[in-house]
Amino acid sequence: MPDADGTYALFLDFDGTLVDIVERPDAVVVDAGLPEILTRLEQKLGGALAIISGRPVEFLDGRFVPHEFDMAGLHGLEHRIGGRLSMCDPVEHPALRAMVKRLREIVAGKEGVLIEDKGCSVAVHWRLAPHEKEFALATAQAAVEALGGDYRVQHGKAVAEILPSAAGKGKVIERFLHEAPYKGRRPIFIGDDLTDENGFKTVNAHGGVSVRIGAGETIAKVRLGTPADLRHCLSTWAFEGSLPFKGDDC
Repeated sequence: MPDADGTYALFLDFDGTLVDIVERPDAVVVDAGLPEILTRLEQKLGGALAIISGRPVEFLDGRFVPHEFDMAGLHGLEHRIGGRLSMCDPVEHPALRAMVKRLREIVAGKEGVLIEDKGCSVAVHWRLAPHEKEFALATAQAAVEALGGDYRVQHGKAVAEILPSAAGKGKVIERFLHEAPYKGRRPIFIGDDLTDENGFKTVNAHGGVSVRIGAGETIAKVRLGTPADLRHCLSTWAFEGSLPFKGDDC
């Protein structure tokens, strides 16, 4: 891989990739040095750096104040490119809004099963109650069947998310690659679970570099151990100038 930062576009998942996964979604902690690392890389890449997450853009912005990186939230339902923000309006999803209320009622008696309302999507978490996995999966599947073909289930680590069928990390990465400063660059996408596999597929199709964090079956070409390992790699790239991800390390 040639050391030519200007030829690459960097896309980064958030949970389980830039930060460690925690038991409760709202308890996530961003490493104190990460914003500076990302800012330095953004400058080296001529602005071609974006966070691609299932989280809402508003949530992510709150973790990186005062920085406002390019990003896609809710698996691409909302995104910001070059300061131009396109948001998803929950009002446009009345059936989903009604389903969120119904899901809260269904899991009310299941301690440790959490409903995360993201506005235009909803996630069913069972990390705090692993014995409720089958119940949570069945609940999410029944909900998406009731909503019809406009919605689908996206599986992740101890989570099943119900979101519009049009959403997907691969699709939104493709969108970024058609706009400046990403257009014409070789993409790098780093993620950690099933929600990132269609992003890896898109990046592989563009001759890019796909990086999986942690264990698990994947189509990614490179694997790193933990978010801490990734932060070290990114820091090396940002401050020492050496492009990482040439193998299963940096």
